[in-house]
Amino acid sequence: MRKILISGASRGIGKAIALKLLKEGHAISLGVRKKEDLMNTPLDPKLNDPEKFLVHTYDATDKNSSKEWIQSTVKTFGNINTVIHCAGIFKKTKLIFNNNEIKDIEEIWKVNVLGPWLLTKDAWEYLSINNSARIIVLVSMSGKRSKGSLASYSMSKFALMSLCQTMRNEGWNQGIRVTAICPGWVNTDMAKGINHFPKESMTQSKDIANICSNLLELPNSSVPFEISLNCQLEISD
Repeated sequence: MRKILISGASRGIGKAIALKLLKEGHAISLGVRKKEDLMNTPLDPKLNDPEKFLVHTYDATDKNSSKEWIQSTVKTFGNINTVIHCAGIFKKTKLIFNNNEIKDIEEIWKVNVLGPWLLTKDAWEYLSINNSARIIVLVSMSGKRSKGSLASYSMSKFALMSLCQTMRNEGWNQGIRVTAICPGWVNTDMAKGINHFPKESMTQSKDIANICSNLLELPNSSVPFEISLNCQLEISD
């Protein structure tokens, strides 16, 4: 049984991962902006064992939020040996942006890059004493190549991928293994507003949850750093 932090678990990929790992018997601590979003769902704290399930308020833009969440989790579980970063936002900010869009660039940087950075930093003292800790980060294919004109989103995901590489470097000798998952289109609410690709043909959140489950079963010697998956063929230039 692992003791797992999952950010961004109130919907989409994070929710699917939480449901999968909870069913498998792991101790799960969810960080969400609004705890009420989980009421009357399978992730409602009232419906789960309080010794193995925790929901805590988490705001990636608040530098103190991760500390409070981690302290509460350690108090409940005694330790943390896995962090799964799913919290993220999407902005359509282009390279040549309007003056009033600078706030969007600042927000996407705070949520998509500084949020995972601070959460990892604050959890590091616990991850580093396990010898087999795991960090899984939902990056994106947009962290590997830039298509079109979505400058701010790609910028944040490229930076997040770089952060994953440094996490791997820093944690290797302490047994911390890092995996960056880079999907293309995933059938989530986020994809609805920006893509008309048939949802049944997209990668499904439950399939990414299965990948995460498998990663947690692998020994340190066999954990992949990067997993790229795409529902459509892309030909490199």
